[in-house]
Amino acid sequence: MSTNQKVSVHQDTLVIGGGIAGIQASLEIADAGKKVFLVEKSGTIGGHMAMFDKTFPTLDCAACILTPKMVDVGQHDNIELLTNSEVKSVIGVPGNYKVKILKRARRVNEKTCTGCGTCAEKCPGRALSEFDSGTTTRKAIYIPFAQAVPNKYLIDPAVCHYVLKGKCGVCVKNCPVPDCINLDEKDQEIELTVGNIIVATGFKPFDAKRAEQFGYGLFPNVVTSLELERLINAGGPTGGEIKFRKKDKFGNWVFTPEGDSPKSVAIIHCVGSRDENYNKYCSTVCCMYSLKLAHLVKEKLHEAPVYEYYIDMRSFGKGYEEFYNRIKNEGVSVLRGSTVKIDENNGKLVVKSQDVMSGNLITQEVDMVVLAVGLEPQAGAKDLAKMLNIPVDEHGWFTEAHSLLDPVNTVNSGINIAGVCQGPKDIPDSVVQASAAAARVLQGMMG
Repeated sequence: MSTNQKVSVHQDTLVIGGGIAGIQASLEIADAGKKVFLVEKSGTIGGHMAMFDKTFPTLDCAACILTPKMVDVGQHDNIELLTNSEVKSVIGVPGNYKVKILKRARRVNEKTCTGCGTCAEKCPGRALSEFDSGTTTRKAIYIPFAQAVPNKYLIDPAVCHYVLKGKCGVCVKNCPVPDCINLDEKDQEIELTVGNIIVATGFKPFDAKRAEQFGYGLFPNVVTSLELERLINAGGPTGGEIKFRKKDKFGNWVFTPEGDSPKSVAIIHCVGSRDENYNKYCSTVCCMYSLKLAHLVKEKLHEAPVYEYYIDMRSFGKGYEEFYNRIKNEGVSVLRGSTVKIDENNGKLVVKSQDVMSGNLITQEVDMVVLAVGLEPQAGAKDLAKMLNIPVDEHGWFTEAHSLLDPVNTVNSGINIAGVCQGPKDIPDSVVQASAAAARVLQGMMG
């Protein structure tokens, strides 16, 4: 008696993660005429790239590259975008996966919301802005950022007064569109059947508070690289000016356009990476984005000395070494030393580092310290790997079938990986891998 069982083969594709890798893969498959379900856990697609001001080494505008692709995703007939959503279960075989997705209540109707902002003006709830990396606050009802896709409001249940206390409803009373806001909306479970899955869940930045020796969270003007990205950006909380952090009337440490600018800046490489206490691996991008930040700081603060503290300079890509030399010619002091500690003395930050060549301890006083934090797997990566029946490496990054011969497929042949979820890499490499994953999916559909 035959045990063979016929299984229907489906050509729809599920892409998990709406950063640049997920966007690129989705567009290539959709442009080939195939259906894509793009699932993103936050309220908008764009990922970390949407937070960046410029890309290295060309210093191109990050938003100018990314936002047209985001708009294309939002308007594409072959892409169904599921934001504020998360994959909860996957069962099946290549060609036939049954997927359950939890679509969290947005509490604002995407179809009828005009984005007028009246609701946010009146909303009393506040939280630190994720998009601005905590450098400013947002309301409980908010659009993540100006170019978000979808460009519609959503409500954060963690700070909404109505959700927490059953009292408020100011947004409903002031919304000019009838029945647009439903504060009692419930989460939904959506079931899909797809033939292929691409995992593009990206990364999370290392939590700088874990490295207590650098004083992040203790000294207000010790900032992370992502925080500096938002300060430099014209759409950030300071309008593109580098300012000192201060407390607002609600007690939050934030940045505003008012106030003084630092007169000297130190940038510390490898925070959370190449360290036995945290992550042994190199995060690949930190050297170059630190050099980029040094250039942008010099653009904003022409007379300010800028110091780069690095262990090894890993400028390996096209144009990277040339950019490194450019930074040195611009007057940035590049110091090869392992930073030991950040202290404070009479309002100044004191950087203590050990010179790699001589072994001597070097101290330098500055006004602001920037921590170039490394990259880590997303918090739910291991759970997702278990759900998809694909492995992760010792650090938690998704593992490819073969690093040389099959770099985007996994041991589960219907599931491909793309972008930083497979390991630290820059934007060009993420896009290339996403295109390769899309090509692999389309090749499978052709038989």
